[in-house]
Amino acid sequence: MKYPKFLVEHFQNPKNVGEISDPDGVSTVCNASCGDIMQMFIKVNGNRITQATFKTYGCGAAIATSSILTEKIKGCTIDEALRISERISKEILSELPKEKIPCFTLVANALKLAIEEYKNKRHEQVELHQKEEFDSLNTGALKD
Repeated sequence: MKYPKFLVEHFQNPKNVGEISDPDGVSTVCNASCGDIMQMFIKVNGNRITQATFKTYGCGAAIATSSILTEKIKGCTIDEALRISERISKEILSELPKEKIPCFTLVANALKLAIEEYKNKRHEQVELHQKEEFDSLNTGALKD
């Protein structure tokens, strides 16, 4: 198979490989048909992705597309990262052999799930904070 130069470069020298300690979002996805497994980790500050890393057990296309996407989303807001994922998917998918398209689908799904976990954690923290405020108001009211 002939791959474009940018994919070969990201396969030979992948960027952002590894884990993030204490990630804000992490996901694990698997492609049952080929056996590729990927984990994606994101760190978010002020709704911007400050770090994005991955661990992929799979073919060169899975590693390369993981590297490309994590490079592109660093510094983006959550919504921008999802839009970039869609835009990159069109760019990459037009360059990948048809049998390798699931490789990019895997990384795109990993990003969506990591963002979903981040949003769920954030929502839980807001709810906990609101409950603590409510409890402290009620406790104060009972003391009076």
